[in-house]
Amino acid sequence: MITFNSETSFTLKNQNKLVKWIGDVVSSEGFQVAEINYIFCDDSYLNKINQEFLNHDTFTDIISFDYTLGKEVGGDIFISIERVLENAEKFNEVFETELHRVMIHGILHFMGYKDKTKKEKTLMRTKEDEKIFILNT
Repeated sequence: MITFNSETSFTLKNQNKLVKWIGDVVSSEGFQVAEINYIFCDDSYLNKINQEFLNHDTFTDIISFDYTLGKEVGGDIFISIERVLENAEKFNEVFETELHRVMIHGILHFMGYKDKTKKEKTLMRTKEDEKIFILNT
C-alpha cells in the first residue's frame, strides 16, 4: 500500500499514476511494496524531524525511515515541498520532475542504493533517471 499525506496545503497530482509507477519501480528491482507512506511538508516540519531523529540542524529535501524487510519495501518518506521547489529552480528543472526524483530517491534507498560516495551517487542518479523515464513513457 502506498499513501500520500500532507502537512501543508500541497496536493499531489496524478496519485493513481504515481502509485502504479512506484509499484512498477519496486517490481523492476525484484521487490514488492509493503507499506510506503509519503508525507509532504514544509522546511520547518522536516527540520524538526531532522533535529529530533538525526541530530542535524539543516534543511533537506527528504528524510526517509526504512522499514523494509527482506524484499518487502516499506517506510515513511518525508519530503519538504519548499526544498523541492528551490532545488527545481536551482537545477533549472520542472517542479514535478524534481518531486518525482526525490520521491523515487527514497524508494531506491529502501532497496539498498546508497549515495555517500561519488560512485554511489553516480549509480543513484542513473537509477533515478531510469525510473523517471519509465514514468514519462
